Amino acid sequence: MSMTRDEELLARRFIDLSRQAQQRDAVLFSEYLNLNELNIFHQGISELYSSFEMSGGYAWSERQMIAFIPDAFCYAWNYPIACLEITPVNQKFAEELSHRDVLGTLMGLGIERGKLGDILVDGGNIHVFCHEQVAGYLQEQVSRIRHTTVRARQVQPDGLQLEPKVEICEGVVSSNRLDGIVACLCKISRGQASQMIRSGKVFLNHREVVQVSHECKEQELISVRSVGRFRFLGCGGETRKGRVRIRYEKYI
Repeated sequence: MSMTRDEELLARRFIDLSRQAQQRDAVLFSEYLNLNELNIFHQGISELYSSFEMSGGYAWSERQMIAFIPDAFCYAWNYPIACLEITPVNQKFAEELSHRDVLGTLMGLGIERGKLGDILVDGGNIHVFCHEQVAGYLQEQVSRIRHTTVRARQVQPDGLQLEPKVEICEGVVSSNRLDGIVACLCKISRGQASQMIRSGKVFLNHREVVQVSHECKEQELISVRSVGRFRFLGCGGETRKGRVRIRYEKYI
């Protein structure tokens, strides 16, 4: 699939960061990247000058930052990632806030999307991963989301139980081909699923896959743009008609 001009510039930026890391013997970082941007990065891995690692600040992150690491680098380093915990000042008068509410407030403060990682909303507790450059500013400026007065403080994510909410689901498919699995996950026809895959809307473990015949493996993370995230748990026997039972996690 051909790239747009902006995508080509992003791909070159990754190569340039890798080159600079190697030349300067220093670890350099990208901004936070979405699924499409991560896919562009994966397409150009063979052209990198350095090694790399990726993290979003916690184990199940979708938006991730890339660290470009020079060869034989032996010094300790950390991702420039901070975590903010946002809570209502008075829970009694707090609204039920959504991911969109939180993101809208942060963007309204002039923060670029590339400085923001995942936003986790769990009832009255909100955790925002962000670049450490903007953490102090957000801590000072975030005082209201919609009509709810809130307070923000920096926390260490290592000590938090940040696991995504999931629902265990079951379905029946003809095989573990990707088009059939996506049709089951999204409750659409197989033809519609095939169209979504071929148009670049389906990602496996953060990489775009356009082959409808790809055979899904256990524990693969399946992200469908504008629909959601799922984890394929595997097959569990056959029905009387010879169809395959599957189990999967749906991220809520």
